[in-house]
Amino acid sequence: MSAVPSRTFGLDLPEYPWEAMAPFAKLAAAHPEGAVNLSIGTPVDPTPAVITDALAAAADAPGYPTTHGTPALREAIAAWYARRRNVPGLDPQDIMPTVGSKELVAWLPLLLGLGEGDVVVRPTVAYPTYDMGAILAGATPVAADDLDELDDAVRARVRLVWVNSPGNPTGIVRSAASLRRLVDSARAVGAVVASDECYAELGWGDWDTARGGAPVPSILDPEISGGSNDLLLSVYSLSKQSNMAGYRAAFVAGDSGIIANLVNSRKHAGMIVPAPVQAAMIAALSDDGHVAAQKDKYRARRELLVPALQAFGATIHHSEAGLYLWATTGEDTWATIERLANLGIVAGPGVIYGDAGAGFIRIALTGSDERVAAAAARLSGANA
Repeated sequence: MSAVPSRTFGLDLPEYPWEAMAPFAKLAAAHPEGAVNLSIGTPVDPTPAVITDALAAAADAPGYPTTHGTPALREAIAAWYARRRNVPGLDPQDIMPTVGSKELVAWLPLLLGLGEGDVVVRPTVAYPTYDMGAILAGATPVAADDLDELDDAVRARVRLVWVNSPGNPTGIVRSAASLRRLVDSARAVGAVVASDECYAELGWGDWDTARGGAPVPSILDPEISGGSNDLLLSVYSLSKQSNMAGYRAAFVAGDSGIIANLVNSRKHAGMIVPAPVQAAMIAALSDDGHVAAQKDKYRARRELLVPALQAFGATIHHSEAGLYLWATTGEDTWATIERLANLGIVAGPGVIYGDAGAGFIRIALTGSDERVAAAAARLSGANA
């Protein structure tokens, strides 16, 4: 009997980038007053009662939920786009809930049918999952903030363009004019534009609507879309604005044909948002008060951390919106990460967001009030 040839099963992917933080997390944990972990933007405040009550009320759910989402959920999402994102008249048929937004980012290139020879464009400083999604589909990820940065041969192969505004990790907000130029460029080569907008409710300064600022633009805003959602997808998550990260509650909306195809593909794959979570999403999207209250908490934490980081010797870049401060001390990323760890502070290393992130760190606003105050005190006193 011949021997069965041995083989290794599994995808040959690079190590998950956050594993590199383990020794620095251990160093920070040794601080006598405890570690302050501001490296990952996971919410720490309670999920609002309006949401947990809706989840509990829908807990008796013996039947299978629908992949496309209930009509009530899709109508709530359409109403939210009209009320909060300046996107009127969105057809509920052109909306689909997803199991969080990360899974959509990771699987969208595959579900769009992309593969070898196709190019997926992502921002020059970006969340690593954009690249992973392209790699899982066999496509090629390319870093660029506009298609005119690419040569003609590469631009002709572009099939998907990711835009992330407000951006993670930089907090940059793209203007309506720049988004319209990107949409026009992508449509000219027949590429889909997928806009990851999950921090849109968390604008600061000129983008803080609670302080007289302008709302962050959506890719589906008629000023940007030209009144047509062809080749456009808007992706949104309730993790940040509603403290629902544990619910895995998100959605995508836009091009009618693409959404219909995604719904069909996901039916085959069994990618379905649980029925109680869909009910909780309706409650979250129908209540703006808890979003404003949570934003007030993040604003207060931000106002503590900004001057503290500056006292530490860091210069903050962009950070106009979102849950992060994107900063540099002018030295190697890992040198700054180690100095912060010696203060008991765990930060995100900019280098995991692409070559353009070298020298930067990302500080999240998602610690408790007590932990953020502790971090601010340590940063302010570091050079005293």
